[in-house]
Formats: sequence, C-alpha cells, structure tokens
Amino acid sequence: MKQSEFGSSLRRLGPAALCGALLLLSGHAARAQKDGRSAIYTCTDANGKKLTSDRPIAECSTREQRVLNADGSVRSVVGPTLTADERADKEARDREVAAALAARQDAVRRDRNLIARFPDEAAHRKARNAALDGMRNAVKASEARLELLAKARKPLMDEAEFYNAKTMPATLRAQLEGNETSTEAQRSLIQNQQLEVVRINKLYDAELERLKKLWRGAPAGSLGPLPVGDAGAEAANAAAAK
Repeated sequence: MKQSEFGSSLRRLGPAALCGALLLLSGHAARAQKDGRSAIYTCTDANGKKLTSDRPIAECSTREQRVLNADGSVRSVVGPTLTADERADKEARDREVAAALAARQDAVRRDRNLIARFPDEAAHRKARNAALDGMRNAVKASEARLELLAKARKPLMDEAEFYNAKTMPATLRAQLEGNETSTEAQRSLIQNQQLEVVRINKLYDAELERLKKLWRGAPAGSLGPLPVGDAGAEAANAAAAK
C-alpha cells in the first residue's frame, strides 16, 4: 500500500478508529524496529478484500490482523481496535475477574490459616472457651459494679425519705440522678455483654462446621465465605477489647 493511499484511508476513519490505528502503528512499528526485522501485516477487510502492508492496516482497525515474518510465518496476531465503550466494558470485565480472583485467593488464605490455627477440634474448643471466659468475666465484673451502685443508692434513698420533691437538697438530688444514670448504663452494658456471649458461640459454631469439612479434606477456598465471619479472629478481638 502506498503512503498516500494509507493516509487517505486514515482520513476516512472515525476519531476512535483513527486513534486506535495510530496507536497500533506506533506500537508495532516500535516493536518491529526493536526486533530489527521487517513485519508484514495482512487482513481481509469488510468487503472480503485481502490487504497487505508493512504497517498496521487502517481499513482493518476493527478486524483481526496477522503479523507475518519475511518467510510468511505468523509472528503475532493483532486484535481489533476497541471503541471507547468497548474498552470501558472490557476494563469493567477485567476488574470483575480480578476481584473474583482476589476473593478466591483470600478464601484460600483464610482457610489455610484456619487449619493452621485449629488443627483439631480440641484446639478449637480451647479457643472458644478462652473467648467465652473473657466475656463471662466481663459480665461478672459488670454485675459486681451494679451491686456496688445498689449499695451506694440505699443510704441516699434513706436520706431522701425526709424530703419531698420540692425540699430535697440539690446535692442529694444530683447524687440520686447520677446513681440512677450509672445503674441504667451498667444494666445496658451487661445486656450487650450477654448478647456478645451468644454471638461468640454462633461464630464458633459456624467456624467449627467449616473446619470439620476442611479436616475431612475439602480444598481450601472451596467452601465460600463464612456466613458470620471469622470466629477465631473476631471473638479473640472482642475478648481482648474487654
């Protein structure tokens, strides 16, 4: 193909195809120069005509082009130039594939860590008991603080019997209100701690079910995510936080 004919063909293309053709031209020309070998581009255009050139063929920017060596053997195959929308779709698909691969690798890593941390049921039971002990001790400590608040409230209530709402000293009223606020907060804390005990047990139950399958030989990463998370890590962190 003559240089003038090639330039005319480029001018007939749309902006997206023209940009793609120019990118093909620069990229393949650079590779050919680096290789120190001449390249022959060949393709069949939309009209069924076979075209050959020493550079990327603009008429085939949306079609596959073969790059031949001087002896006619195929050096490589150049895919069609993508439009902006096609390129965006491809990038979105590539991101989805990459995300799925990363999730798969993360699942394999988590399962392997799980087996390493709990080689048998006894090890898992020990970890469960440790997490529950920490939370149960926290509940006991909260209950003890609740008892102290009740003891502190009794003399305040005894003193308050001598007054009505209008004559009660401001200091006494403040002490009673502070005691009541602290008592309610402590009761709420105990309720949350008891719910945490239930949550920890659910976490370990789900984790144990998964471990049993892994111990029986299920491949790491083949079981999907844990429905309620990683019990060993979450319960340990919860116990440590208390």
